Amino acid sequence: MIEISGVSKTYANGKNKAVDDINLNIRDGEIFGFLGPNGAGKTTTIKLITGILRPDCGDININNINILKEPVKAKENIGYVPDNPEIFNRLTGIEYLNFIGDIYDVDESERIKVIEELSEGFEIKDALPSKIGSYSHGMKQKLVIMGALIHNPPTWVLDEPMVGLDPKSAFILKEMMRKHADAGKTVFFSTHVMEVAEKICDRIGIIKKGKIIFVGTLDELRATRKENESLENLFLELIGE
Repeated sequence: MIEISGVSKTYANGKNKAVDDINLNIRDGEIFGFLGPNGAGKTTTIKLITGILRPDCGDININNINILKEPVKAKENIGYVPDNPEIFNRLTGIEYLNFIGDIYDVDESERIKVIEELSEGFEIKDALPSKIGSYSHGMKQKLVIMGALIHNPPTWVLDEPMVGLDPKSAFILKEMMRKHADAGKTVFFSTHVMEVAEKICDRIGIIKKGKIIFVGTLDELRATRKENESLENLFLELIGE
């Protein structure tokens, strides 16, 4: 569960609010898609949720843990995939995963099991002994996803997680997201791919110029606009107003 209450964030120049008094309640057991044009505040919101940034005001709770008051405890509940997989190029893939496993104090036997399962699914097992600097963008993305999930966190926060993934890996990730939500846990992810959001999200939130302009199901959005309209067309109508 993610609860965001009255959160705002203004960057150093103080002129424009990147996030402007937003309120969101992401429930257990759902995939929540976070949509918006470039510069709308999606990544800033995600960095606030994960504790990378501090809000100017408001509260953020992860599974009833306030990330401002108990940041380490809250972050233990989060698996975070950033929008750009910039990681330690001098480490090998397996060194990186073990490093992340050590941070989260993941049991060695459990760690080996998770790495084996994910690396085979993402078809990256043979690359794990190689330096990350030799990886393609897609391989780095797979590694970051594996690192985010190695401690089996209840709350997944994924910023454009499918960028760079091949079709098979993207399919596997979508299946994993659905299984995670169906187990009563939380998936919060941003995407520009409307077809993906339309197919897998239980609810969506749309942000424009730092403000939330819609939260609900696709059917609820269609009820305010046009029946049987695609999410892409509905989204373009909303952000164009």
